[in-house]
Amino acid sequence: MDTIWSPDLLDGQGPKYKAVMHVIRQRISDHDLTPGDKLPPVRDLAWSLGITPGTVARAYTLLTDDGTLKAEVGRGTFVAQPDEKGPLFSDAPIEVDSVTHNSGAQTWDVNLFSPHLPNVGQATLIRKLLAKVAHDPPSGVMHYPTRAGGAQARTASAAWLAGAPIGSFGPDDIVLANGGQNAILLILQALLKGRRPAILVEDLAYPGFRRAAELLRTDTIPVEMDAQGVIPEALDAAAKAHDAQIFCTSPEVHNPTCGFTPRARREELAEVARRHDLQILEDDCYRLGQAQAPSYRMIVPERTWYISSISKSITPALRLGIAVAPKGRANVLRRTAEYSFFGLATPMTDLFATLLVHPELPDLMASARKGIGTYVQRAVNVLGGYDIAWRKDVPFLWLRLPEGWRAGAFVQAASKQGVGIRAAEDYACRDARTPHAVRIAINAGVSLQSFEAAIERLRDLLDNPPDQIGV
Repeated sequence: MDTIWSPDLLDGQGPKYKAVMHVIRQRISDHDLTPGDKLPPVRDLAWSLGITPGTVARAYTLLTDDGTLKAEVGRGTFVAQPDEKGPLFSDAPIEVDSVTHNSGAQTWDVNLFSPHLPNVGQATLIRKLLAKVAHDPPSGVMHYPTRAGGAQARTASAAWLAGAPIGSFGPDDIVLANGGQNAILLILQALLKGRRPAILVEDLAYPGFRRAAELLRTDTIPVEMDAQGVIPEALDAAAKAHDAQIFCTSPEVHNPTCGFTPRARREELAEVARRHDLQILEDDCYRLGQAQAPSYRMIVPERTWYISSISKSITPALRLGIAVAPKGRANVLRRTAEYSFFGLATPMTDLFATLLVHPELPDLMASARKGIGTYVQRAVNVLGGYDIAWRKDVPFLWLRLPEGWRAGAFVQAASKQGVGIRAAEDYACRDARTPHAVRIAINAGVSLQSFEAAIERLRDLLDNPPDQIGV
């Protein structure tokens, strides 16, 4: 081991794994390391630097994932050639750490709780536009947000939504929020009334509906579903039995089952909503591709509040949610937003005004969608022998567990293998009965190799269910 690798190199460089990454990049920049050079083995470098092997392993895998290094099974880790094709992303992966299991084999903890987009260039575009805004912010940086100041961002949001089948709308029908979850909360705040109102949700539904209802001390009533979504007769019965005011639904991409509600069923449910004067909160944040049916805002425009966001198509970091109100009803939602936080930060509305209509964005979104599809296909190839629901442009899969596994036990077993997934009960009301199923999110922030290895560990668990009997 040469003396250039010494512990004092890590001083003042932040977390140790980031310090190791910085040192390696610096050595490459200084040409002390050149393409094709082999890095020291993990344990040797850890000994030389006075840190744990896990810290070095984490640095190596992050540098491999961003294309700086290249790992070759059985040979070691090398400085990548400049012309070698890197992974689909460049930013650091989400919650990926090195672990050493009892066998001594090195694997990676992979977070499959929430979807993570591949970075196919949108990060570079965002940084460029942020720098431009910082240099000359159109809205300034010394004033409260105003409705007029956010007009360009709302116009850009309307242009970004132009392909969505949501009927007639314009910038004046849009209210911007701090992410899709914040948009849900704003709509519930604006519409719910009475001492103990209720919202109706699918019996397996996005947990954010319940969380928002809890904040507002509102009852959440689950409604029975079948393969096409909520059953109209069940919605009718629930509306009669409770002071239900809003039906919250995700018809285009049902979370967590990956399902879809066809037009005929939507029309039946819309008729129930009309009959009971239910408002409809339509969450469309997970749709990446073309819509397969008209939105509720087209079917019942007078009572549908439509939500989208950029979290699943561009990045979740910027926290932009877009709420489209029924015609003539945006004022109540806008007032709720202004009373809550005055408006989005002006540098962010300046950024959105440019980003959402940038000519590079459509191609970047298409590339990100394609990248998600690559990961989905890899997961399907591994888990194809089991009962899974998937769509190539949806960033999660729904796995119905075989005999021998319960959802909670499977999630715990997966966690011990370094894979984080969610059980069906996370999407149900507290006292509901839930299927033995799990949701597996697509994390395209890690390499395909790491992702596939995580999915293979899940398959190994499925192949070997526990056989003990508890007494």
